Amino acid sequence: MSDASGSPSEVDDPIGRLRRQIAVELATPVRPGVRWLADQIRQRHGDGVLGVLFYGSCLRSESDEGVLDFWVVVDDYAQAHTRRSHAWINRVAPPNVYYLERNLDGRVLRTKYGVLDRRAFERGTSFASPHPYVWARFAQPARLVFCRDEAARLFFERTVAEAVVTMVGRLVCFLPAQGRWRRFSLAAFWQEAFRRTYDSERRPEAEESIRDLHRADEDRYALVAACAIPALVSRGTFASAIPHPRSFEVEIPELRQRLQRLRWKIMRPHARALGLLRLLKTAFTFGDWVPYVLWKLERHTGRRIEPTERQRRHPLIFGWPIILPLLFRRNLR
Repeated sequence: MSDASGSPSEVDDPIGRLRRQIAVELATPVRPGVRWLADQIRQRHGDGVLGVLFYGSCLRSESDEGVLDFWVVVDDYAQAHTRRSHAWINRVAPPNVYYLERNLDGRVLRTKYGVLDRRAFERGTSFASPHPYVWARFAQPARLVFCRDEAARLFFERTVAEAVVTMVGRLVCFLPAQGRWRRFSLAAFWQEAFRRTYDSERRPEAEESIRDLHRADEDRYALVAACAIPALVSRGTFASAIPHPRSFEVEIPELRQRLQRLRWKIMRPHARALGLLRLLKTAFTFGDWVPYVLWKLERHTGRRIEPTERQRRHPLIFGWPIILPLLFRRNLR
């Protein structure tokens, strides 16, 4: 089917519709404080920064309070880091995670952000990724708050759209089935997808939190999934699909279902081990993490804690009475 100009119609070009939707999302304006802090991050990593993406809870609440989540995508780790050791461990177990505080008009803006090179980001949003660490995050809404040039913009539109396709393609097989067919609401799909991807990183969320995450942008999630499913049919990942209002029937070959489930079963311990490695690595890359830990403790307990001079100077040796309570409650994310 074609339109009057002979180009593919909206119906026949689901991946094109998905990329246009992602392009609109990425270009949506953010609060001035968010953009200012993203520029501070970009300056830390030099001209090799391809783009800075903003995502997470502060985006959902349209706030620049709390700890803002960014990812910085760079051309090359060696160029992005002044310390060789940081470049090396970024390559071995990406991403490196850093913490930054800056004062703007008398307010403290806080961020923790990851650094990833463009090749790892592209692979991480695709079916080639061995774990959901990247595609699970960027199947959710994001903003491109810095972009080096038009080529970079097209790169992010394509890869972030691919994260949505990967999320849908990998996790539909876990919904209830009748033979080769699965009929499901899009709300049920996204909640199951969030549940599984959070669990893969040892970050279990309460059911109400999962539902709230979906409700925060329910129409958007329905729209992008409705684009991703026919795109997966055209690629042969799904055999066929029948749309219904806010739901789909999807046919998946039996062998593909089994392979997807097996792949996830193998991936889960691998992703959890990587998560532990990243947590240990963060103690060395995070920077001055004592203010972050203290801010977290005050926010979650209501108590302000003043560390001793010894804890400030040697946090990795004497700071564990401060950090362990947060680790046990899984508040250091």
